[in-house]
Amino acid sequence: MTKLGRVGWARGTMRTARIKVNAADSDAVYHCMSKTVNGERLFDDLGREILRRQFWLVAEFCGVQVVTYAILSNHFHVLVRVPKQVDVPDAELLRRYALLHPKPTRFQITRLDAIKAALAADPSTDSTAAKFACTWRKRQLDLMGDVSGFMRLVKQRFSIWFNKSHHRFGPLWCDRFKSVLVENKPRLLETIAAYIDLNPVRAGLATDPKDYRFCGYAEAVAGHEPARLGLQSVAGGDWNSAQAGYRQCLFGTGAGDRDHARIIPPEALEEALKEKGQLPLATVLRCRIRYFNDGAVLGGRAFVEQHLAKYRERNHCRERTAPRALPPIANWAGEAIVTLRGLRTCPFG
Repeated sequence: MTKLGRVGWARGTMRTARIKVNAADSDAVYHCMSKTVNGERLFDDLGREILRRQFWLVAEFCGVQVVTYAILSNHFHVLVRVPKQVDVPDAELLRRYALLHPKPTRFQITRLDAIKAALAADPSTDSTAAKFACTWRKRQLDLMGDVSGFMRLVKQRFSIWFNKSHHRFGPLWCDRFKSVLVENKPRLLETIAAYIDLNPVRAGLATDPKDYRFCGYAEAVAGHEPARLGLQSVAGGDWNSAQAGYRQCLFGTGAGDRDHARIIPPEALEEALKEKGQLPLATVLRCRIRYFNDGAVLGGRAFVEQHLAKYRERNHCRERTAPRALPPIANWAGEAIVTLRGLRTCPFG
């Protein structure tokens, strides 16, 4: 067995298990990220638009909720809520399947007719149709109610479109996607969502995320109902109250104040860390916070310790790490936030 270094990574070639909540037990929220091969800036506006559409389409198929997202030229972030698994009726399975195949080929039409006939067959019989129905049904359900199924479908479908439209072949994405399990607390989720929506601000593409069309906040402001519901799920209330509270999280002191839209100078950040001083959360969110990208699990100490214990038991790991609190450089969602993975590099930048 490969010896584990830091939790979640191996010093050999074997991949370690992703930290996930059993969807049969409870819902879960994940911050997921994926980057292009070599970090190449491959996505133009059309590519980002296609990827944006894939988020919503695949989310409906998989039965997950997109809280918010941000798509840049060489990577994307998405915050998704995976609800507790429930039984999906055959009619709903067929409806979701049709979402992914809105213009079926002749072969797909024939196959879909066979699927419908198989689902209509008596499942108690040992017929070929019944076996086919069970196999197909299981294959679809395996993609639903799971963050890995959601991300795999998004990346595969977009890769097929991108390679075909750009006359290229081979991998588009750099290795597998990253994911951070986030405790389902509204203030914490609102903080992570704001960090994601501020990606275009950190990249210098906009001074206000509402002006960058390829992020969840801009789409919600433009009136897209699923995007609004995603942010309402963490900010609370109807859209007007949710937007007011969320915008204050983005800008610190209200919608009209742009002073906090500027990125903090590196020397000021380094001084605050050194002196253990605090900065406004809205200011810190405009820096890259590696805990949000690489922390594996984020939440209260009890939440992180619970998932660390499950991870050790499942993967037979020695107790070589312990939850670590985020530096008190800001008031993190009004409470102490703990991460599963300690970072060897500077956690801010």
